[in-house]
Amino acid sequence: MTKQNKEKQPFQPYVPASKHPSEFTWVAMIIGALLVLVFGAANAYLGLIVGMTVSASIPAAVISMAVLRIILKRTSILENNIVQTITSTGESLAAGVIFTLPALFIWQLEPSLLTIAIIALAGGILGVVLMIPLRRALIVQEHETLPYPEGTACAEVLHAGEEGGKGAKLVMGGLGIGAVFKMLTDAVKAFPSSVEWEIYKFKNAAIGMDTLPAMLGVGYIIGPRIAGIMFAGGVLGWLGIIPLISFIGDVATTPIYPGEKPIAEMGFHDIWDNYLRYIGAGAVAFGGIMGLIKTLPTIASSFAGAIKGFSSAGETEDLRTDRDIPMTLIVVLTVVFMGILLFYPAINVGFVGAILLFIFGFFFVTVSSRIVGIVGSSSNPVSGMTIGALIFISLVLSAIGQTGQAGATTAIIIGSVVCIAAAIAGDTSQDLKTGFIVGSTPKWQQIAQLYGVLITSIVIGFILILLDNVHGFGSEDLPAPQAVLMSMIVDGIMSGDLPWSLIFIGAATAAAVELFGIGSLPFAVGLYLPIHTTAPIMLGGFIRGIITRRTKNEQDLKEKTERGILLASGYIAGEALMGVFIALAITFGATFPEEPYFGPFVSLVAIAAVAWYLYRASNKKPSK
Repeated sequence: MTKQNKEKQPFQPYVPASKHPSEFTWVAMIIGALLVLVFGAANAYLGLIVGMTVSASIPAAVISMAVLRIILKRTSILENNIVQTITSTGESLAAGVIFTLPALFIWQLEPSLLTIAIIALAGGILGVVLMIPLRRALIVQEHETLPYPEGTACAEVLHAGEEGGKGAKLVMGGLGIGAVFKMLTDAVKAFPSSVEWEIYKFKNAAIGMDTLPAMLGVGYIIGPRIAGIMFAGGVLGWLGIIPLISFIGDVATTPIYPGEKPIAEMGFHDIWDNYLRYIGAGAVAFGGIMGLIKTLPTIASSFAGAIKGFSSAGETEDLRTDRDIPMTLIVVLTVVFMGILLFYPAINVGFVGAILLFIFGFFFVTVSSRIVGIVGSSSNPVSGMTIGALIFISLVLSAIGQTGQAGATTAIIIGSVVCIAAAIAGDTSQDLKTGFIVGSTPKWQQIAQLYGVLITSIVIGFILILLDNVHGFGSEDLPAPQAVLMSMIVDGIMSGDLPWSLIFIGAATAAAVELFGIGSLPFAVGLYLPIHTTAPIMLGGFIRGIITRRTKNEQDLKEKTERGILLASGYIAGEALMGVFIALAITFGATFPEEPYFGPFVSLVAIAAVAWYLYRASNKKPSK
């Protein structure tokens, strides 16, 4: 009996429910707004290049602690938590947007800022409000069984608030290095941002590297295994498939679809653009769907467990740590934005589209909210969910006569809202887990999530339009892999002119990788992207691998890894922000030199110096 009573003792957070420290303050709103812009822009830029984003929670928590504790002398851990909650929302919403909406630009539809903002707001609000009734079931009742890895890790960082100043120096130092490096390569043109070499006696085989710190940072964060699998895809594509197509195509005197000139006249970049990208897209589609299939048992149990949370949605408690946004507001927000999506002329998904949106939105929000509690946000198969939803939505719309460009546009809009909602729901549940551990008021965190959604929705369209005008989505500079894949799938189903043979070749390649017992999605992304992108990612993963092998003490390794991740996050944010500033300058008429002043050797020396600093800063002996 004693043991049973002990097990029923409620969890005691870091800040008890009886205390009421500063939480959702104007200071937190201002700092959160600034950070959500930084990390939202950074992740949008990063996702459009490599098809993935990185978590902003821990870097945001570290910077927030430095500003609040050291500069402003404010000591509320709950105020810090509100800042990271706002910031992480920007990263998740940016991921959902850049995975889908660039498809509209690829089709030359040029959506307006208002249209993009409404779609982003709808998905973001849907993701937040549908997660709120699930909080008691997933966060409170299953606290011992659902670890929510990122949410728990962020709570640990907030507990160790006195270390925030040191960590903030790493983030800000990395941000400065990334920004200066990007300025020197793309604005000043001191040296090239990419180097490449053809391989002697091996026609159209080439290897290259984008000499940019952000890619090093991505590699360090994802680690040596995933970075190596991605690089393997690049090696197969650029040292295997491209030379093979070139070798066989030498005998062809006429263009082979989808190419517009004979293969014999093509260089390796032409073959990548006309053929390898479709093979890579097929591999990514297969990898995403396989990821979804492999998690079906978890998804089924997640949905069954999560849906129970709605039965307790009306229960309320007087405790500060158990207060949610009222259900009436949740219903109003949901109905308003469903109505806007149904009747706003530039969107107008129609009644069938609205039904599909609500079904898939409700299902994947509940799945995402619970599944990240098991596997973490980084393994949440949002892209696989979106691919599966888009295929079904496109088939339904096509069956009822909504075909062509209009049907494809409706499918992408519905898929975008679903993708954003699933990404935001996963992030919301992680943040609520952090808040549950540290003792935050759920209502204020939920309001912070909606606040972050609002700010990011307002600016994300500006970033998309700006980058598309300067680089163009689907180009070598801005490949937008996930969005290109989504557009290919929808367009192919609606029009039937997709080069399916290349798609199936890619799917078969990914299937072979799966049969080796290796997750095919990272490999598929590497096959799709230029090897210039995956090479520096491999270098960043290699640096982390060396540190891991040489560090025997587990606690020392944890501290070194956290330092490296903070510096790497700074690299990514600095480069991305400078990239947006350069694009903005070009839009307003600024001109930059056409050719770099120094050659590739200087680029290699510069990126080697940045890589060495990443190693030294990460591998610094932890203080005792």
